[in-house]
Amino acid sequence: MKLKGKVAIVTGGGRGIGRAIALAFAREGARTVIAARSMEEIQKVAQEIQVLKQDVLAIQADVSKEADAARMVAQTLKRFDTIDILVNNAGINLPNRNVVDLTLEEWEQILAVNLTGAFLTTKAVLPIMMERRRGKIINISSRGGRKGAAGRGPYRASKAALINLTETVAAEVRDYGIDVNAICPGAVDTAMMAEISVGRKADLGRLMHPDEIAKIALFLASDDSSAIFGTAMDAFGRTTPIFR
Repeated sequence: MKLKGKVAIVTGGGRGIGRAIALAFAREGARTVIAARSMEEIQKVAQEIQVLKQDVLAIQADVSKEADAARMVAQTLKRFDTIDILVNNAGINLPNRNVVDLTLEEWEQILAVNLTGAFLTTKAVLPIMMERRRGKIINISSRGGRKGAAGRGPYRASKAALINLTETVAAEVRDYGIDVNAICPGAVDTAMMAEISVGRKADLGRLMHPDEIAKIALFLASDDSSAIFGTAMDAFGRTTPIFR
């Protein structure tokens, strides 16, 4: 098992890519902490992990709140005594909305979860990883983090900033044995994709499955990725722009 005995936190772990990553880690022996705002969703995932006979802890938390991020880390340490892997996956989006039509509240809410949430959880786990001189941090960015697009202002801005944050933290912890990387998925068949695509035609044949992204996260969380550091990995699948 590639993650046997490791302790992994997955934010936004109740559905979609986060759920797939949590299950993939558990199958490879990780003791998994799944965090999200919906307790109902993470309890369902926790039950799936329990079927695999692996340790799991479900924590209801809003990662955009500093107190929640700190509590999540404290509860993880109380249960498992260490943290080896952090996956910053929690994210939200809006249906297409041009900048001129956005409210300040909508803008700030998306940046709070997608960017500030990753900052807060990273800041909370780094002292543990730095003391132990090991760790893996994986940020889930997006193809949208590579380029702007009409109607996607706050989401794409947050995901672009997350790539920059990945590189910044990687540079800061390079001497502590901590690997920091990001994944930039293309279009994935998730509930969030369905929510933001209402009224639009979706080419379902080109959407990736969350398990495809989970496999990349598993690679980055394992010792197999020892040569990958401070990198944002594109995973566009058949939505890759080179085919347009």
